[in-house]
Amino acid sequence: MSEIKDLSPLEKVKIVSNGLRGTIAESLNDELTGAIHEDDQALIKFHGMYQQDDRDRREERASKKLERLFSFMIRLRLPGGFLTADQWIALHEIAGKNTTGVIKITTRQTVQLHGMLKSKIKPTIKAFHLAHLDSIATCGDINRNVTCSSYPSDLSVHLEISSYADKISTLLKPKTRAYYEIWLDEEKILDKKREEDPLYLDAYLPRKFKIGIGIPPNNDSDVFINDLGLIAIVENNKLLGFNFAVGGGLASTHGNPETYARLGSLLGFVEAGEKTFKAIYEVLTVQRDFGNREDRKQARVKYTIDRMGVEKFKEEVEKRTGFDFEEIKPFTFTERTDEYGWKKNPSGNWDYTLFVENGRVLDEGELQMKSALLEIAKTGKASFRFTVNQNLIITEVKSEDKSEINAILEKFKLIEHTDSTSAIRKNSIACVALPTCPLALAESQRYLPSLITKIEKLLTKHDLVNENIITRMTGCPNGCGRSPAAEIGFIGTALEKYNLHLGGDHEGYRLNRLYKENLGEAEILSELDELFGDFKTGRKRNESFGDFTHRTKFEN
Repeated sequence: MSEIKDLSPLEKVKIVSNGLRGTIAESLNDELTGAIHEDDQALIKFHGMYQQDDRDRREERASKKLERLFSFMIRLRLPGGFLTADQWIALHEIAGKNTTGVIKITTRQTVQLHGMLKSKIKPTIKAFHLAHLDSIATCGDINRNVTCSSYPSDLSVHLEISSYADKISTLLKPKTRAYYEIWLDEEKILDKKREEDPLYLDAYLPRKFKIGIGIPPNNDSDVFINDLGLIAIVENNKLLGFNFAVGGGLASTHGNPETYARLGSLLGFVEAGEKTFKAIYEVLTVQRDFGNREDRKQARVKYTIDRMGVEKFKEEVEKRTGFDFEEIKPFTFTERTDEYGWKKNPSGNWDYTLFVENGRVLDEGELQMKSALLEIAKTGKASFRFTVNQNLIITEVKSEDKSEINAILEKFKLIEHTDSTSAIRKNSIACVALPTCPLALAESQRYLPSLITKIEKLLTKHDLVNENIITRMTGCPNGCGRSPAAEIGFIGTALEKYNLHLGGDHEGYRLNRLYKENLGEAEILSELDELFGDFKTGRKRNESFGDFTHRTKFEN
């Protein structure tokens, strides 16, 4: 690790934080402000929260000489995205009581709640604790929520693979008891040796670390965009192990060519069981020890592996594990989509995948989605699983209970909602962006639905309405909505302006590329109108839109 004098300011905050405690407790008791102390704003991320403010109201409040309308976003740790019926009921009640009420499904297969005032943080975390839920390590320079493919080809194998998400999450959870002391009133630890952390030490990781598990042939988990992607290798309904892909990450900075999106590089295969856990652990220790702690814009694993080289990174992991990676096992991804509607799973039970636009679960107008899901949960006859594409699976419904659950879905018109939604809308993703995200340069989730409506008209014009085009929008280049890994990607540059990216593939093996910069809506629609026309007349047989634009706009 670098000398402390060379470290970035945030590195110093972590080192002197007393196990991520800082002065958070004192900040909570400061009734003169809705914010917390500056250093604590960094530390609270490790507890699963971000301090935000309502950017729509900044000017109004400034004119009245009031401080910004501060609030907090809290994100749950849900490896594999699974919730019981009772946990859904608790989530519903907590969201309504302590936050805006909107349950936001994230692109990391969990949920986050916005608009939580400082006085509500502790009651919220205590309520989640009673429901056996927590927000530990869902933000900050640490392993984030571990994602896993939602759609099994064989139930027993899927349960085994998804259990890895939970075990990895536990393995990489920080040892500090700060979360329990501050939020749950656990007695303070006097013997600090009890919480020594051999993985994270005193400075944790140089930057956030994301792990995702994919199960071919469906790359619904977008496995290559993770810092560490695990590709499950299954033969004859038996899990053999995982191919390791290291160095994915989508964030960049406008105007800084030294920052860029990158997909993970395959290192090799590791057999299932303890070897897999050992290899995962040591990948993190290599990043801990070799990652850049002076420049946070160069601190993700993708930059570490590009600076070291894939082979040297691999050799360092092998040296620490005491065994070598095996040759990469063959695998094929053929799609990257959610499977909507009713589907019988291998256990003989039923799953229903519901379309949730941009992951926002709420009651709005005629679509009373939040009320419907609460009614389903109260039957106790279904569980819930989030997808990485911001949708929701009502899962493990027994055959004898299917008609009851279906009746609720029909009563609230959720089946009609899902069935009538266009292919492009079903395959769209948007990050939160304005008004709460401090990094947002442009709108995203508040704008993309209306833009999709206009794009649908263009697709109808060109007789492409059933074309399954992966479309994603982010309000800035940080990649939360995974726009660099889309066939059509919109990346915000300023209010009402976006870079248009094209050419990502349908399976998740290839990123898109910048096509046109700083476009307004009229320019976006004009460009897409022309592109759809060319695609209609010039595509090869069964060629996807992403492959077509890659071939015609970037390969020639």
